[in-house]
Amino acid sequence: MAKKYVDIEGIHQRNMTDKQIILRLITYVKPFIKQLIFAIFMVLILVSLDLIGPLFLAEVLDSLGEDTIEFSRVIIVTVLYFLTMVINAYLSYKQTMLLQTTGQKIIFNIRRDVFEHIERYSIAQFNKIPIGKLVTRVTSDTNTLNTLYTDVLINLFRNSLTIIGVFVIMAIKNVELTLYVMTTVPFVFIFSYIFRKFSRKAYRNVRYQVSGINAFLSEHLSGMKLIQIFNREDKKFSEFKAKNKKLRGGYLTQTATFAIYRPLMYFLYIVALIIILWFGSLKAMDGIITYGILFAFTQYINKFFNPIQDLAEQFDVLQSAFTSGERIFEIIDTQPEVLDTDESIELTELKGKIEFKNVWFAYIEDDWILKDVSFVVNAKETVAFVGATGSGKTTILSLIVRNYDIQKGEILIDGINIKKIKIESLRAKIGQMLQDVFLFSGTIASNIRLRDESIGDNEIVDASAYVSADRFINRLPNKYGELVRERGNNFSSGQRQLLSFARTVVHKPSIMILDEATANIDTETEALIQESLKKMMNIGTMLIVAHRLSTIQHVDKIIVMQKGKIIELGTHQQLLRRKGHYYNLYRLQYDKKLQLPQN
Repeated sequence: MAKKYVDIEGIHQRNMTDKQIILRLITYVKPFIKQLIFAIFMVLILVSLDLIGPLFLAEVLDSLGEDTIEFSRVIIVTVLYFLTMVINAYLSYKQTMLLQTTGQKIIFNIRRDVFEHIERYSIAQFNKIPIGKLVTRVTSDTNTLNTLYTDVLINLFRNSLTIIGVFVIMAIKNVELTLYVMTTVPFVFIFSYIFRKFSRKAYRNVRYQVSGINAFLSEHLSGMKLIQIFNREDKKFSEFKAKNKKLRGGYLTQTATFAIYRPLMYFLYIVALIIILWFGSLKAMDGIITYGILFAFTQYINKFFNPIQDLAEQFDVLQSAFTSGERIFEIIDTQPEVLDTDESIELTELKGKIEFKNVWFAYIEDDWILKDVSFVVNAKETVAFVGATGSGKTTILSLIVRNYDIQKGEILIDGINIKKIKIESLRAKIGQMLQDVFLFSGTIASNIRLRDESIGDNEIVDASAYVSADRFINRLPNKYGELVRERGNNFSSGQRQLLSFARTVVHKPSIMILDEATANIDTETEALIQESLKKMMNIGTMLIVAHRLSTIQHVDKIIVMQKGKIIELGTHQQLLRRKGHYYNLYRLQYDKKLQLPQN
């Protein structure tokens, strides 16, 4: 049955059948096929030991009912029964450990593949997909699959084998009595089919609601400061309450579905037991079967229906696993929008010349952000982009590192189209310093190094000194070992920015990008950052987006943007003399009469 379940905007939606999901899940089992075969072998032994147990008890019961009791025979059978139970317990332990170990390795591989694939998504895709839903895929959905690999699959096999084994043994002992019991089997299949239909729908709904509430929490906990500032706690609580209510309703529906199915199975078990006791007693009194065999039949009826009830639980989990598997494969099947090609090359060195040739770009089709933009930035030059919000400044910087791909035109670095350069290789040569600096939990050193262990402690210290970040780091109790709390909220905006400068410098980029890097800092820190920027301009090509025009007066070139087009280009003094758009921006910002330089 194909599923039609739309969940995340921006995620590849595909109708997948159970067979397709199972085949893809099995691919993760292939590296562990030896362990699986050994587990199956143990299942065969366990089922065999479990099925012969009632025969031992029947033998003891029949022996006790004879006129002359052979106690040695009773003792031997009892000892054999005890040994089978001990072996059964030991093999069950070994099987559980084997399956848990193997299952965790499989889930490790799945979780690794999903996260690795998500890392390759473009910024546009992250803008479309709620982060909370991606977190659900990597954590909750993979954990659901863990139960599938460690418990459900092997027990499905075990229970199916038990049902078949029970039927065979009962048929060998008495065909007629077995056929009486089998009259309940059609009802088992009918109820199971109906349960399967409703169970799947209920499970899919629960997973959808869980994903939605995780996305809500991720977004609103991150934005709690804003919620409190505007006193929207009650409103947001109402929204959460509504989502929580839907999730509760989903769980209740799922529980109700199972709560109806299991009693139905128990009712059929009681009916089958009554049939056995009625017809079996008649046969036992007629001497057709012994009372020991009658007792064994009652035990086998229990062993017949218990696996069926277990199958109900396992099928419940199986539905959840299929739903989670489908959602995980939707993530993997959603290809990154920005990809390398087979012809992509590795950059060995980068001089830093950048050229835009008739570039057109739109985030949304035909809503052009950049319109036929062309310019050249020579190697080692420092160029600034200015203009009103929405003019396309930040977009230009995003296109250079291929956060997005352009629709028309070319972007060249050192004369090579960036689409022909491997993305990892390109970004390794470009350092980015953004307005909103992101710091990871850890230490100052780990945030500068970014887990690149090839960067030594001396390099971190040198880079920090180069950008003047050492002035505040050395005042900290633990210096470079100082702990960084979530998002670096134990540091000021200026300190976080200086750390981002050090992080960029230590990775030795050929091109540096600063996007509003001085927008939210105090005057004292700005002076420190300006001092650092002057040093960094000597490293390589530098591109700056800045609203504070005082910070870009000494750059080599200023490009003025308006509505996605370049309207002016020149140095600070050249643009002031022209008394054009840049001149007006400068006057508005400083609200003073300009003293223009003389020719």
